[in-house]
Amino acid sequence: MIERDLLQTLTKRVSEPRKHIQVLMGPRQVGKSTMASQMLKKIRNPFIFESADAVSAGRSGWIEQIWEAARVKFKVQPDKEFILVIDEIQKIPNWSETVKRLWDKDTINGTGIKLVLLGSSQLLLHKGLTESLAGRFETMYLGHWSFTEMEKAFNWNADQYAWFGGYPGGAELIRDEDRWKNYINNSLIETSISKDILMLTRVDKPALLKRLFELGCHYSGQILSFTKIQGQLQDAGNTTTLSHYLSLLDTAGLLAGIEKYAANIIRKRSSSPRFQVHNNALLSAQKNENFEEIMQKPAEWGHIIESSVGTHLINHSISQNYSVYYWRERNDEVDFVLERRGKIIAVEIKSNDSENIKGLEVFRNKFMPDKSYLISNRGMTWQEILRINPVELF
Repeated sequence: MIERDLLQTLTKRVSEPRKHIQVLMGPRQVGKSTMASQMLKKIRNPFIFESADAVSAGRSGWIEQIWEAARVKFKVQPDKEFILVIDEIQKIPNWSETVKRLWDKDTINGTGIKLVLLGSSQLLLHKGLTESLAGRFETMYLGHWSFTEMEKAFNWNADQYAWFGGYPGGAELIRDEDRWKNYINNSLIETSISKDILMLTRVDKPALLKRLFELGCHYSGQILSFTKIQGQLQDAGNTTTLSHYLSLLDTAGLLAGIEKYAANIIRKRSSSPRFQVHNNALLSAQKNENFEEIMQKPAEWGHIIESSVGTHLINHSISQNYSVYYWRERNDEVDFVLERRGKIIAVEIKSNDSENIKGLEVFRNKFMPDKSYLISNRGMTWQEILRINPVELF
């Protein structure tokens, strides 16, 4: 069983009288389908659970076919409610228009079919929901697994989580790192890029997008201007193309480009991105070193720790509704700046015993944040911050 907070929320919402379409979105292999199955077992209503992942391209009538099957089953069974779950809904052309038409017809006719949609492409889901289904849906976001979840499920320690990340499907493979890395690269990275980006969105230079992802993983936790990125990529195109590709990688739950904190929104958007993987497994799987080797390299291990804290912060940002930035001015820098409902939090990470916190002090004087935290061996440790919900920092 996946014991995640959203399971209770999803079960409660679907148990309520039919009113809204429930939409559960998140990256691949984080447990969306499993959670939907557990919800169905708890509610015990008749249901149909179908996935569009294996549906051939162009079958726009597929949704209508399974919906009609649900209507027939609803009519012949004694229950007053029926649940239809559709996984990877964004794979079907014009899915939102079809869902709107069928949902509205059932609403008019009083047909008690409740709808749960699952999807791994936030970009296409949000587009369809806002364009066609306004006022008809509620969303939930299921992110990558946290340290406490991996600890509870697989008895991992913080070091293991920092290196192997939060993919539950690969947890049993970590004793054979070559096999684990093949699983992450082939079953997760390649599938996410090919199915959630390249098959669903126009990408004129797919090789460039893949190379940008690899480069971003290598520099996770570091700031790199698009001009410098162009210098390391062949056929890099312009900065607008690179920024767009980075946004696609972000919506697929792979790689984010954190913006620089500034009071001016335009300055935020024009800043050089700080690369940040959504899951540290994406970084580790592409390194030559193994777990034992990387821990013998203090500087490299420090980058792994910092990136792991970054994954923790950005993965909670969607569900907890806060923004994540970095800050740098000349030689002064703050690793992460969190912004929520007008409150500002500064977070600086020192994986070694360095006491140089000048950047944090300069930021305090300039922006007067509500709170500031030094993550170090002498204060709150990085292991401790991985155990808390970042919203508690506010």
